[in-house]
Amino acid sequence: MTSMPHARHSLKVKLTSGKHIKFMTRLRILHQTTYSYRNPVRFARHRLVLRPREGHDVRVVNMTLQISPAYELLWSRDVFGNSVALVDFPASSDELSIRSDVTIERHEPLKNGATTAREPVRYPVTYDVHEATVASAYLNLIYTDVALVKSWMKPIVSGSDDALESLSALNREIHRQIRYQRRDEKGVQSPAQTLESGVGSCRDMATLMMEAARSLGIAARFASGYLDCAAAEAGRAAMHAWAEVYLTERGWIGYDPTIGELTSEKHVVVGVSNHPRGVMPVSGRYLGSSSEYLEMKVAVDIQKGSGIA
Repeated sequence: MTSMPHARHSLKVKLTSGKHIKFMTRLRILHQTTYSYRNPVRFARHRLVLRPREGHDVRVVNMTLQISPAYELLWSRDVFGNSVALVDFPASSDELSIRSDVTIERHEPLKNGATTAREPVRYPVTYDVHEATVASAYLNLIYTDVALVKSWMKPIVSGSDDALESLSALNREIHRQIRYQRRDEKGVQSPAQTLESGVGSCRDMATLMMEAARSLGIAARFASGYLDCAAAEAGRAAMHAWAEVYLTERGWIGYDPTIGELTSEKHVVVGVSNHPRGVMPVSGRYLGSSSEYLEMKVAVDIQKGSGIA
């Protein structure tokens, strides 16, 4: 993601002859990833997390994967409910190309649990006994620099007993303090690195937001997907990342510190995990020396249309 999103398109609902007709938004998402090598290399199994998550607001109309060289593919679901493609390559090649072409429909504007809330969510947060075991997986801190994060957070959330208010303040402050910089390197910065440098990718800011929420005792997860913005419509974007927090009273709520906003219909979720590594769009390795690797190119193009469902 390289630029700010444009104004969102409005969706209309009207009654005609006693029927409830919903105008939907249709998005076609083209995602091209290409790896180049100096000489032909063999590839170990690759794991692809590229299929959007479906639900009450999103339906995948169709999806095709074009992959080269020749491959064998198996679809599965991981422990987080993400659709995962496992790909094996029988032959060697000096290029690995993966092109995802997916069309989705959004049937209603996404209603965020924070924007529709009429009552505050009291802090400290407690979880229903039936959810506590699962929620605990999203409460464990990943990084050891928690002291620095807590010190940074203290003046931001001090005096508030409303979890939603504190989370929104953290989201805005990360957006204000951290300058966005696209990084194509693997992995994420630790929250301490992001805070100390004042610079980070969307992955880095999402990780900082996730760890900050966990430091407050609020279950949080890492989300990866697409952002419908000007860069994506121009074919110049990459995948995007943000954080989601879980509150028993509201469900999962998305916070995108890169743009300083709650998630909305601009966001298309592909994968969620308790760790950033769990939703890498393409992961795998090749068999050969590091000198064989030349470059990776990624481009995301989002095309918009509408219709009646």
